[in-house]
Amino acid sequence: MKISLGIGIIFCVTLLGCLTETEDRYIFFLHNRFLETHDLNESHPEYGKTAYLEIIEEFKDNGFIVISEQRNGNVNAHEYATLVTALIDSLIQKGVSPKDITVVGTSKGAYIAQYVSTLVNNKDLNFVFIASFRESDLQDIPNINYCGHILNIYEASDPFGVSAVKRKENSTCYIEYFKEVELHTGLGHGFLFQPMKEWMQPTMRWAKGNYNLED
Repeated sequence: MKISLGIGIIFCVTLLGCLTETEDRYIFFLHNRFLETHDLNESHPEYGKTAYLEIIEEFKDNGFIVISEQRNGNVNAHEYATLVTALIDSLIQKGVSPKDITVVGTSKGAYIAQYVSTLVNNKDLNFVFIASFRESDLQDIPNINYCGHILNIYEASDPFGVSAVKRKENSTCYIEYFKEVELHTGLGHGFLFQPMKEWMQPTMRWAKGNYNLED
């Protein structure tokens, strides 16, 4: 079954078809920029192929209903976030608890997720931002306001992701749970191209409400 965001096709579910049990947990997965202008078989010159489908399958194999699509054409992050926000609002209106919805983004996808956090403005939603904050963002993107349960994952060797504590401190929404995970894979920005347990395991724990990220 498929649904459309208006830009492409979302794999896995329809909003009506995915609403089966009240204990279902949903992940909106927003991929990195590279896949917006390249197909699934193309390799990044430095990081290789983006294992997009494999990442989705890993989430599904761990019991999540996944809502995702391969975006096309260098989309505007804020505009795309409004479409994702509408889908989240629809799920909540159909009875899904916000605590059972997690928006996961890698790189540009995580900037979209940050806009979703701002637009939905729901303190009970879960968000995982991966490799998507630089201190210059506070000046360059001042209209992002974190809201929800926020997990920030970044890689020590990656210049495109650092601690987002300053963004959290500048946000006006009450944030009950905020946690950061610094990885040391040595892969730079390339760590997010693969379904590595280093970032996927804490992401799925967060999505299951394990805000201490305990085993």
